[in-house]
Amino acid sequence: MTTFRPQQAMHNPTLIFNFVTRIFPLVKKELSGWQSFAQISAEAALSEQAQASITSKAFHCLGGSVYALYPGVNPETAVRFITAYQTISDYLDNLVDNVGISNETAFSQLHLAMQEALDPEARTSDYYLYYPFQADGGYLQTLVKTCQSLVAELPSYRVVKSDLLWLAEKYSELQTYKHLSLADRERKLLTWANSHRSEYPANSPWEFSAAAGSTLGVFCLFAAASSPDLAPAQVRQIKQAYFPWICGLHILLDYFIDLREDYETRQLNFVQYYADAGQTLERLNLFRHNSLIAALSLPYPKFHKAVIQGLLAMYLSDQKTSLPQIYPTAHQLLEDGGKTVKTLHLVCSLLRKGKQI
Repeated sequence: MTTFRPQQAMHNPTLIFNFVTRIFPLVKKELSGWQSFAQISAEAALSEQAQASITSKAFHCLGGSVYALYPGVNPETAVRFITAYQTISDYLDNLVDNVGISNETAFSQLHLAMQEALDPEARTSDYYLYYPFQADGGYLQTLVKTCQSLVAELPSYRVVKSDLLWLAEKYSELQTYKHLSLADRERKLLTWANSHRSEYPANSPWEFSAAAGSTLGVFCLFAAASSPDLAPAQVRQIKQAYFPWICGLHILLDYFIDLREDYETRQLNFVQYYADAGQTLERLNLFRHNSLIAALSLPYPKFHKAVIQGLLAMYLSDQKTSLPQIYPTAHQLLEDGGKTVKTLHLVCSLLRKGKQI
């Protein structure tokens, strides 16, 4: 299969056409395979959560697979990795959120999967060691080993390894603390995030936490490492652009559209820590602005710019943005995003109407 050239197609329908018609089917095929695996192999409780994570969160894999369009990447290989890694993330999110337990040791042990999946030399752990359910028929181990085999083939894996593992570690720490009991989670998260304030003085603890919750930095580094000529300086630029700015924008938008739902279900939401709608708009626009500025310094800047604009379009096209508490800010974010974002917003709205995303 020939690789795409998104840097030549950022401002015309070609990229979207390729994304929907060529990448989406690959993602859906991979997800179908993982869902079948979970259905026939795991005990009921784990099988239910594995299948639910795929059914309700497939859009995470679909959106993340935009990196299968990164210049020089083999689309099938990238989709296999992105789908497997995001499926680990979504599955573990269900395990720590929906089973009625609050055990920091268990959550931390589960999330070793996120880190070991990015290290082909790591011996896989007993991820369910402290968890009440354990018989998944090899589901999580197979997901991890699939990712390990794919990162091992990257020509520049050694150049990105330390940053990949750092991002996975931060993601794991966030998920471990974020899903603790109401009495513990805010205190633990603040202590953890504040320990990084000197590195990220421009961000609040909650903004740092939001950036840690995104897998986009991992996907970008995987794609970039497909090139044998990737230089350490380029990796540093990618890491600095994605963390905290592009990753932070990603998750803040996700939390923004879930404000009402999270309030009603008493879920922790990082956007709720902004003083009011005005500050929410100001900070989200700052993340958008800094993401776009940072993208200019990266290889293939038009690709990263398209990702940023796509994030705004995708999240702001969600039906939840029609809620009275959210709509004015969402509308202004869309206006501030400019003509391209509004065009992509229309496309995303049509894709949602056709149940493609």
